[in-house]
Amino acid sequence: MTWKDVIHYAVKGSPSPSRTVKKTEQEWKDLLTPEQYRITRLKGTERAFSGEHCSTYDAGKYECVCCGEPLFDSSIKFDSKSGWPSFTEPLQDNVIKYVKDVSFGMTRVEAMCNVCEAHLGHVFPDGPPPSGLRYCINSESMKLIK
Repeated sequence: MTWKDVIHYAVKGSPSPSRTVKKTEQEWKDLLTPEQYRITRLKGTERAFSGEHCSTYDAGKYECVCCGEPLFDSSIKFDSKSGWPSFTEPLQDNVIKYVKDVSFGMTRVEAMCNVCEAHLGHVFPDGPPPSGLRYCINSESMKLIK
C-alpha cells in the first residue's frame, strides 16, 4: 500500500469488504460507550495523548470496536509522537475504507472500517518505510486482542 493507492481509493472507491455490518443508531448506542459512539459513529476524535492505545505496544491485533474486524497488527505500530496510535499499514487492503475529508478547512483522507463504516481516524503520507504511511487512529475506535 502506498500514498498513491490511498488517494486512488479515496477518489475511486475502496476495495470491497469481506462482509458488512449494519445496525440502527440505537443499536450502536446500546453497544458502544458514549465516547466510542461519538468517535466512531459521529466522526469525533479523542484528545491527543489521551487514548489507552497511544503508548502501549503489547503484541496482538487491533480490531474495530464496533464490529470486531481485525484492522492492524501490533508489529507495525510505531510512535509517531502525534498523540494517537499510529500504524504503517492495515492487515489487509480491504479492511479500511478511504474517504476524502475536507472538514475543518483542510483536505485529508479519512480511514473508516470498511465493514461497518466506523470512523477510525485519518491516513497521512508521513510515516516510516516501507509504506511511508501513517494511519493515525483513535484508541476509542479499536480494541487490542492480545
